[in-house]
Amino acid sequence: MTFAPTAIWSAFRRTPLHAACAVAVFAVLAVVSPGRSALAAAEFTIKAQQAILVDAESGAVMFQYKADELVPPASMSKLMTLAVTFRALKAGTLKLDDEFLMSEGAWRRGGGPSGTSAMFVPLNTRARIADLLRGIIIQSGNDAAIAMAEGIGGSEPAFAEMMTTEARRLGMPKSTFRNATGLYDPGHLMTMRELSILGRHIIREYPDYYQMFQEREFNYTETKAPFKRHRFINRNPLIFMNIGADGMKTGHVRESGYGIVGSAVQDGRRLIVVISGLVTEADRKEEARRLLDWGFKSFGEFKLFEAGETVGRARVWGGDRMYVPLTGNGVLNVVLPRFPAGQKLKGEIVYQSPLKAPITKGDQVATLRVTSSSEASSEVPLYAAEDVPRAGTLRRGLDTLLIRATSWLP
Repeated sequence: MTFAPTAIWSAFRRTPLHAACAVAVFAVLAVVSPGRSALAAAEFTIKAQQAILVDAESGAVMFQYKADELVPPASMSKLMTLAVTFRALKAGTLKLDDEFLMSEGAWRRGGGPSGTSAMFVPLNTRARIADLLRGIIIQSGNDAAIAMAEGIGGSEPAFAEMMTTEARRLGMPKSTFRNATGLYDPGHLMTMRELSILGRHIIREYPDYYQMFQEREFNYTETKAPFKRHRFINRNPLIFMNIGADGMKTGHVRESGYGIVGSAVQDGRRLIVVISGLVTEADRKEEARRLLDWGFKSFGEFKLFEAGETVGRARVWGGDRMYVPLTGNGVLNVVLPRFPAGQKLKGEIVYQSPLKAPITKGDQVATLRVTSSSEASSEVPLYAAEDVPRAGTLRRGLDTLLIRATSWLP
């Protein structure tokens, strides 16, 4: 199916959320044939208290419910513990064969004495980072997470600050971390949207380490006599369901219920699901599976503009022309519901207004955001289709006066 866009330009207006962000709005008409229910996307319901489903390649949001609500993420936040570790490994400051000590604090707060999920590394022994990673990913070992935090950050609180810093670097403004484990703390909070951003980052940035998430079991032998052996089965139920799942992390604390960050691939498409607030483990497993199945069946990639076709224009300050045409990088595709008949689709071109000259052809200067009435949304980057050289002093001065004179317009 091809969507036929009709540009109905309004005056550039400033969005109330970002004062420096201009939004141009146009209508999108869908060419469709009779088929399934027009509101298939809107009809989907879920038991979870918070949820989001995204396309891993494009970041398109297929389903969301209270996705920006801050909740205790439980062990799902161990994904950030892993992300900080993966970054150090990729940078070469750590190696998989490096070892960290299981301190008394890590052992008491996260090991056998804690009564929580543990890898059971013996007190005052050292464990390889490769084993600690699997202890976190497969067994959700709190002792492994604390040992990793102390080994990298010097202390768990210091490492938690590193986690929050990394969240901001990844474009996650709401998440705050107080520990490496996800054990309940009133200041340890994340949203489903930001967990999906984190999961997508790990999949895209650390593909070699991501392979660990699909391992079904982990056999760990203690390095201290009597050399007890432990066999841990991956706590992620999705990877045992023959649905293409290969990650990522479950979580549960009383304050937020059962949750999961899951990812699966079917026919070359990867989706990421994040849900929280389920009452039982069975509900968590079934609702995650249902949402993934619905996403694979109900959404597809559609061509919105041909390669080189002008999508719109953006206001430029200080250039030898007032506007620069925008285009995609080749054919411009978006991920949207497969059966959108009857749904309203809204397109927005979002950019920092005004753009400042000089602008070079090919510069990424804006984003096209297409949203359906079911709150599914897809964003793709837009690029300058022409060079816009910097204008002379007189032209820049006149441009400044014009922008100030028209800044009151909606």
